[in-house]
Amino acid sequence: MTTDIDLKALVRTIPDYPKPGIMFRDITTLLGHPSGLRESVEQLVAPFHDQRVEAVAGIEARGFILGGAAADRLRCGF
Repeated sequence: MTTDIDLKALVRTIPDYPKPGIMFRDITTLLGHPSGLRESVEQLVAPFHDQRVEAVAGIEARGFILGGAAADRLRCGF
């Protein structure tokens, strides 16, 4: 399912965080947008729909959110 949602626009950029020269991408705004979150998870799992996935690993804090949703869509463990 591809929509007209601009996922890039839903990700906030915080320049110079946590130190100068770093462009931190904050997905909090994406997580608060139901259609954007749904579309981002769908795009994340799309390449794996035809494969047998046993588990999804969620790395770091945001990985637990997106990884759990991806595992649910792929009907596998997390």
